[in-house]
Amino acid sequence: MKQTRKPTLFEALLPIIFLIIILVLSLMIFHVDPQIPLLLATAFTSILGVYRLGHKWSDLEDGIIDTIKIAIQAILILLIVGSLIGTWILGGVVPSMIYWGLNILSPKIFLVATLLICSIVSIATGSSWTTAGTVGIALLGIGQTLGIPLPVVAGAIISGAYFGDKMSPLSDTTNLAPAMAGATLFEHIKHMIFTTAPAYLISIILYAILGFKYAGQSLDTAQIDIIKTTLSSSFHTLSPILLLAPISVITMVILKIPALPALLTGTLFGGVLAMIFQGANLGDVMNAMHYGFESHTGVVAVDELLTRGGLNSMLWTVSLVICALSFGGVLEKTGILETIATQILQFAKGTFGLVFATIITCIFTNILTGDQYLAIVMPGRMYKDEYEKRNLAAKNLSRAIEDSATVTSPLIPWTTCGSYMLATLGVNPISFLPFAFFNLLCPVISLILAATGWTMEKRHTNS
Repeated sequence: MKQTRKPTLFEALLPIIFLIIILVLSLMIFHVDPQIPLLLATAFTSILGVYRLGHKWSDLEDGIIDTIKIAIQAILILLIVGSLIGTWILGGVVPSMIYWGLNILSPKIFLVATLLICSIVSIATGSSWTTAGTVGIALLGIGQTLGIPLPVVAGAIISGAYFGDKMSPLSDTTNLAPAMAGATLFEHIKHMIFTTAPAYLISIILYAILGFKYAGQSLDTAQIDIIKTTLSSSFHTLSPILLLAPISVITMVILKIPALPALLTGTLFGGVLAMIFQGANLGDVMNAMHYGFESHTGVVAVDELLTRGGLNSMLWTVSLVICALSFGGVLEKTGILETIATQILQFAKGTFGLVFATIITCIFTNILTGDQYLAIVMPGRMYKDEYEKRNLAAKNLSRAIEDSATVTSPLIPWTTCGSYMLATLGVNPISFLPFAFFNLLCPVISLILAATGWTMEKRHTNS
């Protein structure tokens, strides 16, 4: 029987190099999605594992399945979140949040208002891309008329959009990070408040200071008025009473009800509100849960904002997660992740060193692979055992991942997120990077907490 052995550092780096090359070719030259490149990298790593390191294919397959099993709950939550978004748009919940959010726009605090509006929309939709591509574009146009430099406005848009991407239970990254680290969704979100709240408050102050010089300008809100008018005419009511749906989910979180039943209840509540307030029937609700909501107002910004949701809408993300986890499973089973992590952890002394290693690995994975999901999956799998060995709760790892992988992804021009923001906003990420205060502050505050030890909770039976 052939003996298995641990890979050398060179052998461990080969699959990473292969993945980087094939992702660059696929994303930048052939313009195809990353799922197939990930599967090809999985095949390459499997061949290395079988013929070079002495593993059986059946063992590698078990590694893939075991890794995917860990994320099954997150996958189920993603599917339910898709249904929830569908019923919340059909029921007028998301449109109400956007409508009332747009009412806070003011020329005196334009940059702060931009941050707040994008935060509300991204929390409501769970999507930074949708936020930037809809209200973000409208706010960019208003900022331009005020004479505010576009990189500054784009920085505020990105900060608000990624606040929701990081904190909303409807966001795929918010679900994926705790799944990789071994934490639960809601404990992960609550733990992130300790880094997110200071970063957000400091960002508000910085945008307020920046905005003082533009306070005297007149505000042309024509684009925003069109969006508000279209929203109010497309739904029977946009009453604040519709906010009972998100309030109910928040209440269940406080009562420590698990994520799956809490989100499913929120989904059904959205359907009930749709039937009571928007004149929908049961068939409409079920269709929205499965296929999402389709908006046909004729106003492009509104249609792009509201045409989303549904279980089907999450299948692309689920397929990407499964492909990334397959790659991660083989890396883990062959000992490749262990070899790389061991080399890095030689320099990671104490809690600060471990969090620093996590954050740097996430950022470099974003830079090297250009993929936000891989920047969450790979470091999550690499450092999970080390956090356990050091008696640190899994939510510390998931928070460090979100404080780096999620928020830095739009700041790098060649990542999927960065290239999307460049195409959508027309501003190079390098230009708006200095003004994306929230995104820059999150990893810094995460490191400060790690250095002081504050909120770095120890493991217990529920972690």
